[in-house]
Amino acid sequence: MDDSNSKNDSMRAGSRFAGKVAVVTGAAGGFGRAIARRLAEEGAAVALADIDSGKGKRTTAQLAGRGARVLFETVDVSKGEDVRRLMERTCGAFGGIDILVNNAGYCHRARPLWKLAEADYDRVFEVNTKSVYLGVVHGVPRLLERGGGVIVNTASIGALRPRPLITAYNATKGAVITLTRGLATELAPHGIRVNAVNPVAADTDFMKGPSGGRKLDDAGRDVLQKTIPLGRLAEPADVAAAVAYLASDDAAFLTGVCLDVDGGRSIG
Repeated sequence: MDDSNSKNDSMRAGSRFAGKVAVVTGAAGGFGRAIARRLAEEGAAVALADIDSGKGKRTTAQLAGRGARVLFETVDVSKGEDVRRLMERTCGAFGGIDILVNNAGYCHRARPLWKLAEADYDRVFEVNTKSVYLGVVHGVPRLLERGGGVIVNTASIGALRPRPLITAYNATKGAVITLTRGLATELAPHGIRVNAVNPVAADTDFMKGPSGGRKLDDAGRDVLQKTIPLGRLAEPADVAAAVAYLASDDAAFLTGVCLDVDGGRSIG
């Protein structure tokens, strides 16, 4: 689902993040695009990062056309030099970093774990888990320069209620939850809050990963929706709203929280 409005739409006035600078990885589409847009709508300057340069630049241009202060950097979040360059360029353009959203993700094709190629196993851990480590290594010093800040990681409800055939993916998101909680205790004395969101499945291009490149069809959508008490898949705007809340002063006393954005799937 496209989270954008018409091309002639302008960014609505917002002040919750006025004067703040955010970095959002995996921002070319899906959850990341919605998160970047939501933060920009509410006043933040936003650095968008993605491995897909074409799509990322188009998304960034769309936001700039609506009046947002944005930049785009092509980044492989599993590469330390790429992440370092992202943080450096963001600080050079906007003066610092206040909010880091480690959102980039990858899912291997659905199959039993014992049939998953070693390269696919390595890649899913690099993109989903190592990326959080690299974001922290290169991002925390920048947050400290501003006297503190917020980190929000994208995990998954699959970490708590795993689906079959994507076991390695689920494991990476379990690691993201553990990283989030551990980092919350490490960074609290430094004025940095660390939280996560646990989304349920959404009808975005991300779903092409487990399906081998195919879009989610009606039958697949129906199967997934039947497991969700509220009766629908997540929308990017749902996740963006949760991230914006956790990144804002409205959540000033929340750290180590892993918020289920799942329509009740974790309890259904």
